[in-house]
Amino acid sequence: MTGSQNSGRSQSQDSSAADSSQPKYSPAAVEWAHRRVQKKRRFYTTLVTGVVINCFFVAAWPFSGTQYFWPGWILGICCVLLLLNAWQTFTYRPITDMDLNEECDRIKNGAGITHKP
Repeated sequence: MTGSQNSGRSQSQDSSAADSSQPKYSPAAVEWAHRRVQKKRRFYTTLVTGVVINCFFVAAWPFSGTQYFWPGWILGICCVLLLLNAWQTFTYRPITDMDLNEECDRIKNGAGITHKP
């Protein structure tokens, strides 16, 4: 290779190296994404655990000798807890600067104050 071809190649490599050294996301965004992934994994683990445990209780019910379907109470409680967990996991969002600014404006205009001294 000639010197001009070689220097052209190293310049393109240098520019791509400079681009890769810039962080793509802020550290706060990366931490938030990390927490979201952890929460989602924890939710799915809880879901599978709940299904397995509830299957055990339903399978044990015929051997309990009662006609009353008592595992229904456990199923109901587990379903409510899983729904609350899913709501928190998949709908929660972080507080942004825009949220804080809107709340400060609301307070400033007197809309957010219920009792004035």
